[in-house]
Amino acid sequence: MKAMIFEKYGPPDVLELTEVEKPAPKDDEVLIRIHGTTVIMGDCEFRGFNFPLWFWLPLRLYAGLLRPKRVNILGQELAGQIEAIGKDVRKFKTGDKVFAATDIGFGAYAEYKCMGENKVIALKPDNMTYLEAAVVPTGGLNALHYIRRANIKPGDKVLIVGAAGNIGSFAVQLAKHFGGYVTAVDSPDKMDMLFEIGADQVIDYTREDFTKNGKSYDVIFDAVGKSAYSRSVRSLKPKGCYLLANPKFSQMIRSLWTPLVTGKKVIFQFAPYRIEDLIFLKGLIEAGEITSPIDRSYPLEQMAEAHRYVESGCKKGHVAITIG
Repeated sequence: MKAMIFEKYGPPDVLELTEVEKPAPKDDEVLIRIHGTTVIMGDCEFRGFNFPLWFWLPLRLYAGLLRPKRVNILGQELAGQIEAIGKDVRKFKTGDKVFAATDIGFGAYAEYKCMGENKVIALKPDNMTYLEAAVVPTGGLNALHYIRRANIKPGDKVLIVGAAGNIGSFAVQLAKHFGGYVTAVDSPDKMDMLFEIGADQVIDYTREDFTKNGKSYDVIFDAVGKSAYSRSVRSLKPKGCYLLANPKFSQMIRSLWTPLVTGKKVIFQFAPYRIEDLIFLKGLIEAGEITSPIDRSYPLEQMAEAHRYVESGCKKGHVAITIG
């Protein structure tokens, strides 16, 4: 089968399209013929191994110290059709159209992927194409995790930094689902898209600093790690909640005493990827409450170009990859 591999850490050009052995499902696995996958910043960071120092060494020991060993096919989410199943599989059948999060297992930059039936796989929403469904799992599951932790109530004022990104675009829609009044913060060329997915108000961060406009919020969700910590905390209402999807190490340390001093919550943690949460997102999609705006799509052969575009920071929503 065709797969996009990388045999050394580095820029997008280290990605190489090649033929690898087609996997066969184990007794408890399904074989998925992948029709769509994505490029998210996490893929780019892993390819170039651009991680904070505190996280660099343990992850490098896991992945391969000098070159990729445990993972050489990237891709953290996919949509496709089940081509074969192991003899013990009960949840799925051949022909099922599915979408899934591969998480740290990666492997979606290929024509086929085997996954255990109890991994984070669900039937694809009926009202989405394979590409539209492929961009949901990673951003959607992370956004759902944090938005739920904030316990948003109808009328709560919610501000989302990096609202046009992989996580942020779903956070906007989920915050609206739970009744929030959503202010979305991002660059000027993304304002129209943010209104289209439901933002009540948008802020162009190049023209306005939300921490200096005199307004306060019940929830501030930084989906990209760009907000100023102290000023963001001050912009929260009493007992407000500061969500950090990509915290710096210093912010993690400061979060230990912030609640004690201010009474405001600071929340960061890896999202637990769960099947029931993916099914919950599927329900919202089929009810018309969530869409997945795709900025650009590329064929598998142009993966390096897709990585360069994502790293440029210019994408509005998601970048999808067609396979086959």
